Amino acid sequence: MPFFIGKQMSVKQFDPQSAPIDALANEQAIDLSRLDAEWLRRRFQQPGEWQPEFTDEHLLFTSDKPLTPASVLVPLVAHPDRMSLLLTQRTAHLHDHAGQVSFPGGRVDPQDADAIATALRETEEEIGLSRRHIEVIGALPDYITGTGFRVTPVVALVHPPFELTADSFEVAEIFEVPMAFLMNGSNHERRSAEFPNRLGRRSFYAMPYEGYFIWGATAGMLRNLYHFIRA
Repeated sequence: MPFFIGKQMSVKQFDPQSAPIDALANEQAIDLSRLDAEWLRRRFQQPGEWQPEFTDEHLLFTSDKPLTPASVLVPLVAHPDRMSLLLTQRTAHLHDHAGQVSFPGGRVDPQDADAIATALRETEEEIGLSRRHIEVIGALPDYITGTGFRVTPVVALVHPPFELTADSFEVAEIFEVPMAFLMNGSNHERRSAEFPNRLGRRSFYAMPYEGYFIWGATAGMLRNLYHFIRA
């Protein structure tokens, strides 16, 4: 299940790629020595001082209803020569968020012991990634979405070789993006647009990569991973 800015928003209502670029973050790229499995393990074991970044998304949730707990997996694929991030693209026929990019994950089920259990279960259901390939190393601060979810991003190393099988109803494509690209502030675009459903003008991050448009909550959580690693 993906988490994006806005309530009941579809590509027919709003096209984030049409929003103009207001600015680039233009922060330094993270040194490649930090995009390493052992370094990341140590970082989550001994986190330094850092502050998560809040975008406009958490301001969009104005309902009096309680937030729905959810969890996503941030799967860092530990290739021998590089680190990459595994992402999914939603199928085009879905009513909500069709064709958009997300982490594997979804809402907490009663049988889930914790956020980690939710992320692992949803990942296996959505992309067929077996738990034996996943090494959970930590979590980022909860992320509140405009659709009323409190999402826990569970960060994990994924050890190849592995096989993937997409849930054909929800997942159109599974792809990887180099962490060297995502952890470079010069690739982080700040955009703004008028949102539907009387939500007004809001800002969001986007990280376009080779035809894939990463934005909204997915980009927001990646910004927090960037701040966490570079602190």
